[in-house]
Amino acid sequence: MRKCLRCETYMVEDLSIMVSNGGYGIDIREKGLFKTAIEKIKCAVCPECGYTETYIENTDKIKKLLNKEK
Repeated sequence: MRKCLRCETYMVEDLSIMVSNGGYGIDIREKGLFKTAIEKIKCAVCPECGYTETYIENTDKIKKLLNKEK
């Protein structure tokens, strides 16, 4: 479980971020036109202080991109 960086309370994880008035969510993509999504962004929120952070669960595709750029 993630701990809040501010108050060290356990955070509520696996929440979705949605664009207001749209049901599409936000994802990570490679640079360029019409690239496929790498991973959906998820969110964790501290129930105590409200601190919010974003993260991706699977970092394999990001690691492959990093190796491809070398």
